[in-house]
Amino acid sequence: MFKMNSKLVIFSILFIILSTLPLQVVSVVGECGAQQNDACVNKHKALPLKIIAIVSILLTSMIGVSFPLVTRSIPALSPDRTLFIIVKAFASGIILATGFMHVLPDSFDMLSSTCLKANPWHKFPFTGFVAMLSAIITLMIDSMATSLYSKKHKAALVLPESARDQEMVEVEAAAHPHFHGHHHGSKLEVEGSQLLRYRVIAMVLEVGIIVHSVVIGLSLGASNNICSIKGLVAALCFHQMFEGMGLGGCILQAEYKFLKKAAMAFFFSVTTPFGIALGLALSSSYKDNSPRALITEGLLNASSAGLLIYMALVDLLAADFMGPKLQGSVKLQIKSYVAVLLGAGGMSLMAKWA
Repeated sequence: MFKMNSKLVIFSILFIILSTLPLQVVSVVGECGAQQNDACVNKHKALPLKIIAIVSILLTSMIGVSFPLVTRSIPALSPDRTLFIIVKAFASGIILATGFMHVLPDSFDMLSSTCLKANPWHKFPFTGFVAMLSAIITLMIDSMATSLYSKKHKAALVLPESARDQEMVEVEAAAHPHFHGHHHGSKLEVEGSQLLRYRVIAMVLEVGIIVHSVVIGLSLGASNNICSIKGLVAALCFHQMFEGMGLGGCILQAEYKFLKKAAMAFFFSVTTPFGIALGLALSSSYKDNSPRALITEGLLNASSAGLLIYMALVDLLAADFMGPKLQGSVKLQIKSYVAVLLGAGGMSLMAKWA
C-alpha cells in the first residue's frame, strides 16, 4: 500500500508547487482597472456560446483521446507498426507547439501586463524562470517515479495489464523451449523496462495537459467577449482533438487495464469543459484582467509550458528518434520528421486564433 501511495505522492508534488506559487505573490500587486466597454462584450449572448463550447470541446476531446485506443484492433495502427510511429510523431509535434506557441506566449502576455506593478513583474522574466523550474521539476518527477516503479517491480517483470496482452505474453513464453529461456527472459526484461517508461510518460504528460486545459477553460468561461469566443471555440476543438491523439497514443503504449485507460481518457476529456463551467460560475467575481487572475494563470501557464516542452522533446521525440526502430531506418526518420513539422506547423498556425 505504501508503494502505491508513494507513486501518487510524487505526481502530487507538481500540483502542490503550482497551487502555492500564485498565493505567495498576489499580495504585492494592486487592483487593475475595470474592463472597458466594448460592443463585443455581452454576457447574455456569451452564455449559449459557452454551453456550445462545453459540449463541442467535450466531444472532440473524447474523439481525439479515444481514437488511438479504439483503432488498436487495426493492424496498420498497432504500436509496433510504421504508421503508428508517424502518427505519434505528428501528435508529438502538436504537443511541442502547444507549449511553445500557445501556453508560453500567453504566460508572457499575462505576466507583462500593464495591470501588474512594474516591480517585480516587469523587472524579472518570471515566465522563463517558472518554465525552467517546471522542466527541472518534471525531470525530477520523471526520474523519481521511474525509480519507484523499478523498485516496486524489481522482483517481477513489468507486464501488460490488459488480459489480451497477458495471454499473448503467456503464449509466446510457452512457445519457447527451455534452452531459449535465458534469451527470452532478457527480451521480456527489456520490454518490461520500456513499458515502465511508457507508463511514467503517460501519467506525467496527462498532469501537464490537465493543468493547461483547466487554465484555458477557465479563461474562456470567464470571458464575455462574443467576438473572441466564436473563433476560440473552433480552435480549441481542433486543439483538444489533436492533443488528445498524442496523449491517447501514450496511454495505448502504456498497456494499462481498460478501467485505467478509460479513467485517463475521461479526465483529459472533462478538464477543459470543467474549466469553462468553473469560469462561468465565477464570471461575476472573476475578472480575467485582475492582478490575481493574471498572476495565477500566468504562473500556471508557464509551469504547464515547461512540462509540455520537456515531455515533447525528451520523453516523446528524443526517445522515439533515438530508439532502435527509427535509428534502423533513415527513410522512416525522414517521414517522422515531416510528420513532426506538419503537427508543429498546424498547431502554430492555430495560435492566430487561440
